[in-house]
Amino acid sequence: MRIGMLCSRIRVEEKLLRDALAYRGIDVEIVDDRELTLTLGNPSPGWDAVLERSISQTRGLAITRVLESWGVPTINTYAVAATCASKLDTSAALVAAGVPTPATAIAFTPDAAVRAAEDLGYPVVLKPVTGSWGRLLARINDRDAAEALFEHKALLGGPEHSVFYVQRHVDKPGRDIRAFVIGDEVICAIYRYSDHWVTNTARGARTRNCPVDATLRQMSLRAAAAVGGGVLAIDLLEDRDQLLVSEVNATMEFKNSIDVTGVDIPGLVADHVRRVARGAPVAVGA
Repeated sequence: MRIGMLCSRIRVEEKLLRDALAYRGIDVEIVDDRELTLTLGNPSPGWDAVLERSISQTRGLAITRVLESWGVPTINTYAVAATCASKLDTSAALVAAGVPTPATAIAFTPDAAVRAAEDLGYPVVLKPVTGSWGRLLARINDRDAAEALFEHKALLGGPEHSVFYVQRHVDKPGRDIRAFVIGDEVICAIYRYSDHWVTNTARGARTRNCPVDATLRQMSLRAAAAVGGGVLAIDLLEDRDQLLVSEVNATMEFKNSIDVTGVDIPGLVADHVRRVARGAPVAVGA
């Protein structure tokens, strides 16, 4: 079996995945997405499946789209990765599937965005439609701040600033939850603690094991199924007496979660990749 692993650079996660695949007797080829060229209609032979680990969403999506047109299985699939790459697409998929998620509004001008924020009720959170690692998030506490920030965003120009994605701020208890889903199993979960309202490990959040109870398991699997399933990280918020799914990540980072959970995350991902490469049926949630 020969697996391609698509990377922008080899981080800790990619090293762990490479080693886990090799331990299972799988031939792993590291593929640098910056150097790769693909000719449509002229398939490149040799991969039983490709594990997509690109840092660049644009490159990752383009390459998986071509690979799938050649019949090469990708993890995750193009459709799943495309849905998760857009917070708007993710939110729409979650709402369509009846998965509880923070109230969200979309607007296209600063004035309309202010009205959306006031309809949701302050504070609200402004997020980029695409992006990761907690970048470009802003909590807006009142109308004055909303008017200034939305006008500033409009003046920046560019397609990434043409859609205002505004979400009700959830007053979480100093933490959020990240659950790791592979196929139809929630393999583990972590709490991410921070004194800042952005609880992201890229912003310095501390991690601790989170027990996976029936409620968390069901919510995580429903969210995974809503976007199409695969190898996913589900971000959830505790909102009083309920859980809300905030985001779904298709190229999950896990180096800070292995020790605190005691779960061999890269090994379980490798097992999933092997099942996909063999053409075995893979469930997409409960």
